Amino acid sequence: MKKTIRNAGKVGTLKEALSRIHDQSILMYGGFGGVGNPPTLIQGIYEKGVKELTLIGNDAGFPEIGIGKLVSRRRAKKLIASHIGSNPAAGQLMATGEMDVEFSPQGILAERIRAGGVGIEGILTDIGLGSMVEEGKQKVTVNEKEFLLELPLKADVSIVHAKKADIYGNLIYDKSARNTNPLVAMAGEFTIAEADEIVGPGELDPECIVTPGVFVDLVIPSEGVNWKWAWE
Repeated sequence: MKKTIRNAGKVGTLKEALSRIHDQSILMYGGFGGVGNPPTLIQGIYEKGVKELTLIGNDAGFPEIGIGKLVSRRRAKKLIASHIGSNPAAGQLMATGEMDVEFSPQGILAERIRAGGVGIEGILTDIGLGSMVEEGKQKVTVNEKEFLLELPLKADVSIVHAKKADIYGNLIYDKSARNTNPLVAMAGEFTIAEADEIVGPGELDPECIVTPGVFVDLVIPSEGVNWKWAWE
């Protein structure tokens, strides 16, 4: 028996999500090697034809997997990541100057995203001193020791992939898909969560929630997933 919609909370459609993502947007994405990338959202961005994106995430995915689909189709003008080795297309685009790539050590990248999400205006680190990493960065001396000032990373829109969400945007991730998603969810001006399952109020174990709904603006279902629009 079909139920009547009573409370959709933050649940919306792919069309609503894509209305937030435009040419030249700064787009941050969760995931590691494609694991944890939101597939329905990425496919939607591709089909919409969005281009000249600035992408921020752990890596460039693979040519046909995860965020790599946007990279290999030349939809990004800039990529901020820790590595791109799994996607040969990214290396080619960087070599030809078609895509600007800014490398950030993985731990520092994660901290820069976290800083953007919690309102910290920078972090100090000695990682990269004396190497190409320090080029163009401010140096700060604390207790007679020199550090690099790494600036926070923020996005117009953050996209994440959750195993389960409730209608208020509380999220649970699937094992290693947790990776950078919780940090990315905090650092977007508007955060969209794609979920494999969407449940009603009170159906998530509070002890298992990783990302509180306060950080999530919109929840959409993954393509082909069965879920409920209304609850008893």
